[in-house]
Amino acid sequence: MSTTLAAGSGFDFTLAQQLTVIALCALTAFIAHMALAVFNDGVRPFLLDFIQGRTTRSATTAVSFGLSAGFIFGLGAPMALSTGVLNPWLLFLPTDILGLLSPKKWLAPILGGAWGAVVVFGLNGANNIAHDLPVDFLTAMQQMSTPILFLFTLFPVLAITKQFGRLRGAVAGVVEVALVVLTMKLWPNMFAGALAMAVGVLMLIGLAVAKDLRQRRADRAAGVVEEVPADDPMASLFSASAARLRRYLPLFMVLGAGVCVLAQMHVFGGGEATSFLIAKGQYAEAAQVDFYRVFGFIPLIATTALASGAYGIAGFTLVYPIGYLMPNPFLAAVVGALVFAVEVLALSWIGKVLGKLPSVRDSSEHLRSAIGDTLQLAILFGSLMAANAMGGGLGILIVGGLYLFNEAMGRPVVKMAAAPAAVIVGGVLLNLLYWLDLFTPVKG
Repeated sequence: MSTTLAAGSGFDFTLAQQLTVIALCALTAFIAHMALAVFNDGVRPFLLDFIQGRTTRSATTAVSFGLSAGFIFGLGAPMALSTGVLNPWLLFLPTDILGLLSPKKWLAPILGGAWGAVVVFGLNGANNIAHDLPVDFLTAMQQMSTPILFLFTLFPVLAITKQFGRLRGAVAGVVEVALVVLTMKLWPNMFAGALAMAVGVLMLIGLAVAKDLRQRRADRAAGVVEEVPADDPMASLFSASAARLRRYLPLFMVLGAGVCVLAQMHVFGGGEATSFLIAKGQYAEAAQVDFYRVFGFIPLIATTALASGAYGIAGFTLVYPIGYLMPNPFLAAVVGALVFAVEVLALSWIGKVLGKLPSVRDSSEHLRSAIGDTLQLAILFGSLMAANAMGGGLGILIVGGLYLFNEAMGRPVVKMAAAPAAVIVGGVLLNLLYWLDLFTPVKG
C-alpha cells in the first residue's frame, strides 16, 4: 500500500467548510472562556482553582499557553501543511488560549472566530508559497506518513508488554506483524495496520478485564468488602462537577454536533496517523485508528472532568470516527449531539465503573504512554526522512542538529513537536543557503 500523498496538498475549502471551521472555533473559545471545556488535557486540572476563584484568568491563560504553544507551532501547523488536513492542535489549542484570555464573554467567540478565519483563509496562501520555494519542505514532510502509519500500529504491543510482561507482549507483537503481512498480501488497498491494531487492542482489553474479574472473584471468596466512606470528599467533588456539566448539556450537544460535522467534511483529522489517512481518502481506516485511541483517553478525560468540572472539547473523541463515517453533515450533527449528551450524562457512572476496574484503568495509562512512545519515534524518523528528501546529508545535519539542540536546552519545544518544527526551520535555512548560492536542492 502506498503511503505517499499527492504533492501539493492544498486547502481549497468550500464556503460551508469555511463557515463550519469559523463557527466551531468561535464556539470552542466561548466554552473555554466559561471554563466548561478545554482541549488540552494538561490544562484541565488547573481549571478547578479558576472555577472556584482561587486563581486568576491571566494565570490560567499563562498555563494554557505554556502547555499548548509547542504543540500548535511544532505539531499542529506542520501536520496541517504537510497533509492538507486540519487537526485539533491547530484549531482547538489556540481557542483554549483565546477563550481563557478573553476578559469578556462576548469577546471570546469573536477571538475564536477570528482564529478560525486565519486558518481557513491563511493556510492556503502559506501552502502555495511553501510549494513554490526552491526547497519544497512541505512535500518533503509527506515522507513522515509511512513511519507514522506503520509504527503507530505497534502501540497495543507496547501497552501489553508494559502491563502484562514480555511474554504476552512478544506474542502480541508476532500476531500483529503476521496480520500486517497478511493484510498487505490479501487486501493491498486496505491500511495494513488496521486489522493488527484491532486485534492488539482487543487482546489488551481482554487481558485487563480477565485480570479484574479474577481479582473480584478472589476478593469475594476471601470475604473482602470494599467500603466507601459516607463523607468521601472526592465523591462529593465528582458529584458537583458532573452536576455542573449537566447544567450546560444543550451547549455541549451543540459542541458535539459541530465537531462531528467537521469530521464528516473530511477536512479534519483527529490524530497524526489519522490526518494522513484522511488525506489519502481512507476514511474507514481513519475511523478505526481514532476509535482505538478512545480507549486510551476515556479514563483520563472522565476523571479529569469529574475532578475539575471541565470537559474535553472533543469529549471522549468518539465523535471523530463517527463523523468520518457519516454520509452527510445533517446526520453527523444529530449523531454528534446525541453522543455528547450520552457522554456528559454518563460521566458519574463511568467514574464509578472505572473505580471497580483498576486493570482497565491501568490499561488506559499504558495505551496513552504507548501511543506517545510510538509517535515520538515515528515523527522523529519521519522528520529525518523529510530532511534527507529536501537536503540530503546537509538536511539531516540541520534538522537532526536542531532536534538535538532542543534536547540539550531542556526541551523548550516539547519532544513530540520538536522534529516537525526542525524540518520547517531547516527548510527555511536551506532556501536561504540556496539564495546565497551555497546549496543545490536535492532532485526527486
